[in-house]
Amino acid sequence: MQSKILFITPPFTQLNTAYPATAYLKGFLEAHEIPFSHCDLSIELFTSIFTGDFLRAIFQEAEALGNYQYPEVSKMKERYISTVDVVIGFLQKQDIETAHKILDTHFLPIGHRLLKVNTEIKWEAGDPGIIDKAKHFGTLFIEEIGDFIQANVDEFFAFTKYAEQIATSASSFDELDELLRYQPTLIEDEMMNILEAQIHEHHSNLICFTIPFPGNLFAALRCSQFIKQFFPDIATAFGGGYCNTELRSLTDPRIFEFVDFISLDDGEGPLLKIVNYLEGTIAIDELERTFVLENKQVVYKNKIPNTIYHHRNLPAPEYSGLPFHKYVSFLDVVNPMHRMWTDARWNKLTISHGCYWKQCSFCDVSLDYIGNYQNTTAEDLVDKIEKIIVDTGITGFHFVDEAAPPKMLRALSTKLIERNIKITWWTNIRFEKTFNFELCELMAKSGCIAVTGGLEVASDRLLSKMKKGVDIAQVTRVTHNFSKNNILVHAYLMYGFPTQTEQETIDSLEVVRQLFERNCIQSAFWHLFTTTVHSPIGKNPEAFGIKITGPVFKGFAQNDLTHKDPQGANHPKYTKGLNLALHDYLNKTGFEKELQHWFDFPVVDVSHSEDLIESFLD
Repeated sequence: MQSKILFITPPFTQLNTAYPATAYLKGFLEAHEIPFSHCDLSIELFTSIFTGDFLRAIFQEAEALGNYQYPEVSKMKERYISTVDVVIGFLQKQDIETAHKILDTHFLPIGHRLLKVNTEIKWEAGDPGIIDKAKHFGTLFIEEIGDFIQANVDEFFAFTKYAEQIATSASSFDELDELLRYQPTLIEDEMMNILEAQIHEHHSNLICFTIPFPGNLFAALRCSQFIKQFFPDIATAFGGGYCNTELRSLTDPRIFEFVDFISLDDGEGPLLKIVNYLEGTIAIDELERTFVLENKQVVYKNKIPNTIYHHRNLPAPEYSGLPFHKYVSFLDVVNPMHRMWTDARWNKLTISHGCYWKQCSFCDVSLDYIGNYQNTTAEDLVDKIEKIIVDTGITGFHFVDEAAPPKMLRALSTKLIERNIKITWWTNIRFEKTFNFELCELMAKSGCIAVTGGLEVASDRLLSKMKKGVDIAQVTRVTHNFSKNNILVHAYLMYGFPTQTEQETIDSLEVVRQLFERNCIQSAFWHLFTTTVHSPIGKNPEAFGIKITGPVFKGFAQNDLTHKDPQGANHPKYTKGLNLALHDYLNKTGFEKELQHWFDFPVVDVSHSEDLIESFLD
């Protein structure tokens, strides 16, 4: 019997655009003449929850459970119920008529978030500003409902993740196993109602779940548990980023009560072999990079050599069949760069597979998705871009590379201009010196509006230690080149790197302050350093002056590690102050304040000069 595949993105991922994994595999498997349907269960569930009818059930459930946090929301429940459909419709379509309705002072209930709305935000003139303001108010309104749901009905609920806290660093399957024995929540019941409708519609004999992040694991397990209980003849498979990073050492057989196959790394080869196996054309020992259960033991099937499907030979992602009319644009942070993760529709596409640099000591460079660098041609990329535009009607592209190669970006930009293809795009880069003014200008002409990149720890000593291949001066000049060409820059920032001192942390904040003040960067985000088992630091912690303290591996997930850093500062205490400062810098304020202002404990004086960044530009 020929396989029919249903591929599911479980709740929750980005709500403004489609996650690309299912589209990539749909394009590949349809090229092999295998029937394939896909469902973004994330957006389907979200838009099912945020309706008047379901919201009424939410309030009834909260009352039945005797939970009354956010009482002001309960008191105004009829207003939330009567307005939620209008707000969701507006966040999907963003029309000016509904924007005016939302901004009417008597339309939205004023809950705990709208009470604190920033009245000093300067909105653009005309209709665009009105729509953005309504989008911001609508987002806060939806977040108020989300807060109520999480506090009173389902503690696991969040907009872009579900039950993330129990999947993160889950070295044992115990807690997941226990929670899967509990009665499903109201949210989970609705998720399974949608799943059941999809099963009846598509009549698939293999249902696959892509699990990109910890916040997708529990929902995938709930769904596969439901399938095993009510549709036992349907096979199930897991794959995706979470499996690739966290489950490589899997030995606990209990997860196979819920799933039949767990594949690692690129999904094309393993999935095709699973299909062949289910159709009876190959034996189970011919599977590739796939965990199965045999004789109550977890067994890793990996026939060598693997079938290789090179990046340059893969077909374009096939986005047709996804509900683009349902995605919602949120505007919680008005910063023009920050909003790109939650606002507007983007076709996601990869320029190159893996990372051409693959040396950073904190990165999972030993894994395939980083270490296996593969390229294609600009001609091939632009052909795929044209096809995707036809499929989706969307001309915005987010190239989701680990680090897009400068040579490929030059070739891509040139080809887009040559073929007169008008798109808007952004991507992730390394702050290479190759990004001179001329290249940035070319990228801008081809439609590039933004780049993201890792400044990490703004300390030359630590940048060298982490083998980042850049220094502060180079980052300054490169980001300046982008900004001079009206390309927005977002910097990924890190603190708590091994041996990082308090002085280096405060000096890093000063570098960030100056980069914002000189308009070299327009957006940033702080990440507290975490050691991972697959990184050079995790593999050789002594070389970086740290000691791994846990967790003890108990057969399930293994990725994030805890550590002691005898030479470094106590970095968690800096989290609040670093974020307070960054919040102001994102809004172009606070540059004149002493860094001590952001911390509620004494910090050292800055050792950098006030014109450090300016001196690099001179």
